[in-house]
Parts: sequence; structure tokens; C-alpha cells
Amino acid sequence: MSVHNPDIKRVTTHTIQELKNKGEKISALTAYDYSMARVVDAAGVELILVGDSASNVMAGHETTLPITLDQMIYHASSVVRGVKRALVVVDLPFGSYQGNSSEALRSAIRIMKESGAHAVKMEGGQEIRESIVRILSAGVPVMGHLGLTPQSIYKFGTYAVRAKEEAEAQKLIDDANMLQDIGCFGVVLEKIPAALTKTVSQSLTIPTIGIGAGPDADGQILVIHDMLGINNAFKPRFLRQYADLHTVMTEAIAHYVDDVKANDFPNEKEAY
Repeated sequence: MSVHNPDIKRVTTHTIQELKNKGEKISALTAYDYSMARVVDAAGVELILVGDSASNVMAGHETTLPITLDQMIYHASSVVRGVKRALVVVDLPFGSYQGNSSEALRSAIRIMKESGAHAVKMEGGQEIRESIVRILSAGVPVMGHLGLTPQSIYKFGTYAVRAKEEAEAQKLIDDANMLQDIGCFGVVLEKIPAALTKTVSQSLTIPTIGIGAGPDADGQILVIHDMLGINNAFKPRFLRQYADLHTVMTEAIAHYVDDVKANDFPNEKEAY
């Protein structure tokens, strides 16, 4: 059972900061639709990310790159309608913010106005500083994302652990401090060495949320389809699978098919 604080009626960026200040870990998961968001929210998760990972788990694309701003707004709107308590953060998708700060601001405003979400998340450091500042200046909360940034997968060429070498680790530290200094309320650290996560988390006053980044981040996030075992083909080292819904669902659907074929469903009690 969840041990979330029932006194927190609505989680905000301030709540997330207070959790770090108290040394209480922050729980986060992804969600992409109304029904799943209701379940995740009711279970006590503090932060729900409407991730561009919807491109993979909802649409079947190989990378996060194809998903559009309109599609992200659709998913975010669905999630917001299902959430009563959690902070809802939405990924700005690839191509909606990287090259032009004016376009970045328009993208962020569209997400906030059309979905009702509470914040946006952006991948990158110094190279997108201008876009982040522009969005923050409009009063939109921004969460950063450093380490493995999936929108840059073709630049990296691999999903391997990032920042293992000293130069890249130092850049990550510098970028994390920059994100804090310009006003981001938190930063996701993805697939970096645990020791580096500890260094960054202890040096920042804003919360860090880890994925594949060890136990010393201020919170943890996983993709909901992965941790529930709906997607049973993805089993990286950092993933703890809390259920095997792929098997449960497959068996249930097969049972339904058998009952239909045998004319056992619907029975007399299930008919009018």
C-alpha cells in the first residue's frame, strides 16, 4: 500500500521542493491516457510525466522523435482529466523547442493552455538555455533532463550509459547547475553513473529525478508500461518489473475468446 501523505491535496512544484528539503523521496511514473492516469494518481504517485515515450509505447515507433506537439497535447489532456492530486509534467517533443526560443515559447504555451498540465520538461543543457529562459519568463514551470536524452539518440548512436568520462560528467554537472540557476524546478537524470547522480543531487537545491541513475536521486521515475510488465520485451538493468500484466492480459483475453467460441459468453445472467 502507498504511504503517500493524505494531507497533500494537490502536488505542486513547491510540494516537490518541500519533499527534497525534508529528505523524502519523490515517486514519479509516466501516463498517457485518462484511465491509466486515474490509477497512477490514486495510488499516490507525486509526479506524472506525460512522456514523449508515448511515441514508443502508445504508437509503436522505434524512437521518441516522430511524436508531434498536437499528439502530446492530446495525451496530456487525457491525463489531466484523470488526475486529482499529482503534478502533471509534459515533454516538449523533438523539434518544438530546440532551434528557436519563440517557437519553444509557443509550444509550451499551447501545452499549458490546451491540456491544462502544470509544467513542461525539456531535454538538454546549455544548448537550449535561451529556450528555457524564454519559457520560464512566461511563468511556465520547466523541468530539465540531462544524461541520456532520447531525442538526441541519433547523435549518441546508442542508449548506453552517459557521462562515464570526466569531460561529459563535468558538462552534466555544469548544465545541472545552469538549469537550477535559471529557474528550473527540477531535473531528470537518465542513465548516468550512480556516483555522478549522488554528486549532482547533493550539490543542487532543486530535486533530481532518476531513471537508471542509481538510488541517490531525490526521486525515481519509470515508464508505466515497463514497470507493470505490459511491455515484456524491454528489460534493461535499471528496470524493476512490479507486475506481469502481459501474461495476465493475454490469459484473460484468451479465456474470453474461448468463452465466445464455446457460446458460453454471454450466459443467461449476462443477457437482458
